[in-house]
Amino acid sequence: MSFFGVECVRKKERELERKLRANDREYNLHFKYATNAIKTSKYNFFTFLPLNLFEQFQRIANAYFLFLLVLQVIPQISSLSWFTTVVPLVLVLSVTAAKDATDDINRHRSDNQVNNRKVQVLIDGKLRSEKWMDVQVGDIIKLENNQFVTADLLLLSSSEPLNLVYIETAELDGETNLKVRQALTVTGDLGDSIRKLADFNGEVRCEPPNNRLDRFTGTLTYAGQKYSLDNEKILLRGCTLRNTEWCFGLVLFGGPETKLMQNCGKSTFKRTSIDRLMNVLVLCIFGFLAFMCTILAIGNCIWELNEGSEFTVFLPRQDDNDAAFSAFLTFWSYVIILNTVVPISLYVSVEIIRLGNSFYIDWDRKMYYARNNTPAEARTTTLNEELGQIKYIFSDKTGTLTQNIMIFNKCSINGKCYGDVYDYTGQRLEISEHTETVDFSFNPLADPRFIFHDHALVEAVKLEDPEVHAFFRLLALCHTVMAEEKKEGEIFYQAQSPDEGALVTAARNFGFVFRSRTPDSVSIVEMGQQHSYELLAILDFNNVRKRMSVIVRSPEGKLSLYCKGADTIIYERLHQSCRKLMDVTTEHLNEFAGEGLRTLALAYKDLDEEYFNQWNQRHHEASTALDDREDKLDQLYEEIEKDLLLLGATAIEDKLQDGVPQTIEELSKADIKIWVLTGDKQETAENIGYSCNLLREEMNEVFVISGNSPEDVRQELRNARTSMKPDAMEDSVFLYPERTLGKGVKVIMDEVVNGEYGLVINGHSLAYALERSMELEFLRTACMCKAVICCRVTPLQKAQVVELVKKYKQAVTLAIGDGANDVSMIKAAHIGVGISGQEGMQAVLSSDYSFAQFRFLQRLLLVHGRWSYLRMCKFLRYFFYKNFTFTFVHFWYAFFCGFSAQTVYDEWFITLYNLVYTALPVLGMSLFDQDVNDVWSFQHPQLYVPGQLNLYFSKKAFFKCALHSCYSSLVLFFIPYAAMHDTVRDDGKDVADYQSFALLTQTCLLFAVSIQLGLEMSYWTAVNTFFVLGSLAMYFAVTFTMYSNGMFLMLPSAFPFIGTARNSLNQPNVWLTILLTSILCVLPVVTYRFLWLQLCPTINEKVMFKVRQAKATPVPPPRRTRIRRTSSRRSGYAFSHAQGYGDLMTSGRFLRRPAVSRPSGFTHVGRTTTGFSPMGRSAGYSPTGRPQNAKVPDVEVTSLQMYKTIRDPVF
Repeated sequence: MSFFGVECVRKKERELERKLRANDREYNLHFKYATNAIKTSKYNFFTFLPLNLFEQFQRIANAYFLFLLVLQVIPQISSLSWFTTVVPLVLVLSVTAAKDATDDINRHRSDNQVNNRKVQVLIDGKLRSEKWMDVQVGDIIKLENNQFVTADLLLLSSSEPLNLVYIETAELDGETNLKVRQALTVTGDLGDSIRKLADFNGEVRCEPPNNRLDRFTGTLTYAGQKYSLDNEKILLRGCTLRNTEWCFGLVLFGGPETKLMQNCGKSTFKRTSIDRLMNVLVLCIFGFLAFMCTILAIGNCIWELNEGSEFTVFLPRQDDNDAAFSAFLTFWSYVIILNTVVPISLYVSVEIIRLGNSFYIDWDRKMYYARNNTPAEARTTTLNEELGQIKYIFSDKTGTLTQNIMIFNKCSINGKCYGDVYDYTGQRLEISEHTETVDFSFNPLADPRFIFHDHALVEAVKLEDPEVHAFFRLLALCHTVMAEEKKEGEIFYQAQSPDEGALVTAARNFGFVFRSRTPDSVSIVEMGQQHSYELLAILDFNNVRKRMSVIVRSPEGKLSLYCKGADTIIYERLHQSCRKLMDVTTEHLNEFAGEGLRTLALAYKDLDEEYFNQWNQRHHEASTALDDREDKLDQLYEEIEKDLLLLGATAIEDKLQDGVPQTIEELSKADIKIWVLTGDKQETAENIGYSCNLLREEMNEVFVISGNSPEDVRQELRNARTSMKPDAMEDSVFLYPERTLGKGVKVIMDEVVNGEYGLVINGHSLAYALERSMELEFLRTACMCKAVICCRVTPLQKAQVVELVKKYKQAVTLAIGDGANDVSMIKAAHIGVGISGQEGMQAVLSSDYSFAQFRFLQRLLLVHGRWSYLRMCKFLRYFFYKNFTFTFVHFWYAFFCGFSAQTVYDEWFITLYNLVYTALPVLGMSLFDQDVNDVWSFQHPQLYVPGQLNLYFSKKAFFKCALHSCYSSLVLFFIPYAAMHDTVRDDGKDVADYQSFALLTQTCLLFAVSIQLGLEMSYWTAVNTFFVLGSLAMYFAVTFTMYSNGMFLMLPSAFPFIGTARNSLNQPNVWLTILLTSILCVLPVVTYRFLWLQLCPTINEKVMFKVRQAKATPVPPPRRTRIRRTSSRRSGYAFSHAQGYGDLMTSGRFLRRPAVSRPSGFTHVGRTTTGFSPMGRSAGYSPTGRPQNAKVPDVEVTSLQMYKTIRDPVF
């Protein structure tokens, strides 16, 4: 494997540029490019056993137990049989191997499923159906509608006009809105002619394989000409072809070299903080074991020199060994006897506990999403307890916090606000699923899934209010949406941003239906009448203008300019006469913004024909200018977009996933810091931040870092930190000097600030902030804030931010996302969570846990995570206690047996102690114990904080456990020893023999540890009770059986304790001794806990006391009412499409096949299904055309409709 690995590295180092020739496999094979097969599995049939065993024995514990096994087969050393180690070791290796094999079989199945997909490949002049794994670089392949893109392709031709294709990139970036790619004209002319495509021999030179999703550089040489290639001509693996019948593409990168697979990164083996602590403790225990064995070996040497010579008369030494050699053998003998300080059953139990707690996540019905039939899934079983220690959550936005569905929620028209519902007393009502919806049956072209609740708006439309009509006319005309009508009345909209789709859908339902467009016209149906507007100009959107306008001529010949954009931008260009209307609309905008809605202001003006002709001439000259074209166009746009008349404003809800604000609020109460890392622009991210309670109006300040140079960014960060903490320490003293995280990396301490703050930083500023010279400055400032939002970040930057926090903060991180752009972040964090839904499965395949909705994260952490951490810590504390106590008794006994390595217990008891007698009770506690139930866990999120601080299990807790064990072992050895010393039975016979003492000691031990387990348990179930009592019963049953006459007669050497049980356990003083040792072992624990509970109770103990007072599960909290806030914060503009779509509209390059012929009026064709999918209160637009809700049932006509006379007879 290493050979091939080195060869692969060398090849990649040599590849500075990729060269390939179409339809020439022989030429391309010369470069040894990767095929299109992918491989994520680790083993095959032959390599599984050696590789898996090699990996398992790299664990210190497994290697240690193998070493013990070797020692135990040496008769001079071992006083224990070999089976006491080999049975548990084989069990551990088998369980782990079975688990690894299952995981790898699943990886093989996943690989085979992908590699065996079929695609049409052009081979020898014919299209053949080939497996994906057989596709090679340089092949030409044919894709059809709704197919996944096989490899990274250069688009050659397509079925659409001007060689356009529409792709969905959900697998790559989680966004479901469609994107456009366009082939070169020279390759587009090849069409679908197999002969022409087979003769195509173009040569491509391009960049080598890399993970940059947004960039591509290369050239195509064909027919003696060289053509430039960029990202707009490339189809990436993982995309899906949409609304395109077919296309042909040339394979540039295959399999592991595709950008999708390059972004997957290398899977790293994740270990929990408890695992890392355990490794340290195990090494310490090994050191302590060696120390104890050394003391006992020295003791043996001294004893042999002083006392041993007296025994040589009747017990001669073998081979005349001296005292030093005897001490050497004794050292290794005690290594075997005392090895139970780290028993192998510890690792078996840990794996079982983790597996059981993983099943709880898989089986949790409250994390099951019925709409998509998606349960929660624990894709790994090794990280459960880490879920109870999360301090930082890094979340994607689109598809994770939001549904990427825009809802037309409210609007303000001519100073009147629409969208709210009032009762007969004038009180505003909370809108719910049961609120009556508006009936749009008057409009046969309406979208049947559009939901709106305010009847006043539709009545205003029917009453032909001129301002309302102008408002919706603007929405139907001023956009870059494409309409497709394959069947009469079935209209599908393709919007480059879901915002625009929602606005056009709203206009459609209120009677202004956008029907079709050409490069110079827009056809709409206004209240049943077909109208065609001449499209004279599109003044396109860009990030500086923050607005777009269209200039149209109505059928009556009237020239108008319609404009929509960010309210602050529009307000600067309004006519003075709109001052009063501006004030009223501003109040509405503030209310919309306070609710986290995305707002747009709408305005228009009528144009003079003569002025427009003059302006149009200058526009033509500017658009064809070679120098300063953009500046000249901007000046012309500024000139005509002034003295506008305000129509109103729209409010769109970027539909959050259900329960997101409540989840973020609860997680914040649990002292978990949430950072949102998104590729969206700043305004969009801020809006979502406010609507999901991440940013709040109550915050003291929200800092925006947007510097364009390292100096600016550094100064802005320092200014923010000074505002939060004026007396902040200098850079040199804000690290913990004594604490490091490996390799000398310092830990940044948490700084307390007065108040709550937020931080928003954009992509280019973040690039400077992540530089080595500034990363501590950024991290220190960000960690002082309650919430952080990073905008316009690349997938690489997401991973860098996570790595930065992991590097300098002693905290556990979790990353959650839904697209391939989140994979690097998910793999970088301690725990990765994938959202499985409509946005693709790439993130899920790389994650440790997956579920369908962000809100389930609350239950995953506050319930499953906290319980898992609590159970694991209790398990470890108790397990070390019972094994240290068990082992230390051997240590004390050594001083009374001449350091001869004789065991204090029966050999069978030693074998069965961890496997049978104490295994099930501790597993029962570790699988079923809970301090409080899930309802109380949600009501008191502060219960989560102890896990973040490692309060339940740490080096300090381990040291306490060892001291407790030391005390218990002293009691368990010396009390039975004193009770047995010079004692006789009630019939006068002697009981002070080794076997009776061994039986008494092991019985006292089992009772003591069982009672201690009962004190540790917070939640008793029938299973727990059965395990505890059953284990004690099992002990007595096995003991009486093994100490019976029959077993001795069958195997005298294996069962030497004949009759010991029945002779000892019928004596009252034996049971009194058991009672006394149990009381003395438990008494200090009970006393300590009582005093601790009275003087300084923990948050858990306070809540448990509250639960006992409540005597029952509390009544569920009342439903949260929607908080209405007023805000001075102005929401950003609501449409988020890219620059350049206006040019596509007017050039005709974007146009699809001709629309079907249709009559101009409202011919009733029924309520038809379209590609729009609203959810929630009002209009919804889903860019992929996937249905989101069931059909809305018909509703009764309103009282207004019953008595209002509508003038138009069509209605």
